[in-house]
Amino acid sequence: MIELYILLLFMIAAAFIAVQIKDLLSSIIAVGAAGLALSVAFLILKAPDLAITQLVVEILCLIILIRATVKRDTASTKDFRGFLTTIVSLVFIGVFLFFAYLALKELPDFGKPIMRVAANFIEMGQAKTGASNLVSSVILDFRAYDTLGEATVLFTAVIGTLAILRRIGRKKKDEVVKEND
Repeated sequence: MIELYILLLFMIAAAFIAVQIKDLLSSIIAVGAAGLALSVAFLILKAPDLAITQLVVEILCLIILIRATVKRDTASTKDFRGFLTTIVSLVFIGVFLFFAYLALKELPDFGKPIMRVAANFIEMGQAKTGASNLVSSVILDFRAYDTLGEATVLFTAVIGTLAILRRIGRKKKDEVVKEND
């Protein structure tokens, strides 16, 4: 349980840094760190479906935000390369790997349910649904609305990213299109 408190403090610190820092790109990275910590917290709380959804949406949002700010903020990012950024990156990677190790260590053995609901799905899944594939019966019968919600979130994130990253308009056969600098 102490891991969750550490992650909570990390998320609060990352959010505070994101609000207070002047550099836009560094602020986006701090927001991404908070989202990554939330994804690891979902793993620790044994909600891998939420963790995957959070991670995918977080990565797509970071792509959009970085794309929107890189052209505006390149002068300040080129000046701030050096030893400190390498150390901060290594610390973030180390913290992520530490919490990922803790989360993966807590996973149960394959085929051993850890919750009463999962045991009920395994025991009564085929009898209640008539499906020969237990995973399909759980996803499509017992948790259909949850699966629909997750698919909707992922679809919306992908469509939003494609809408942001696409080129504006379509060019004609011999037309040359310049991008805004």
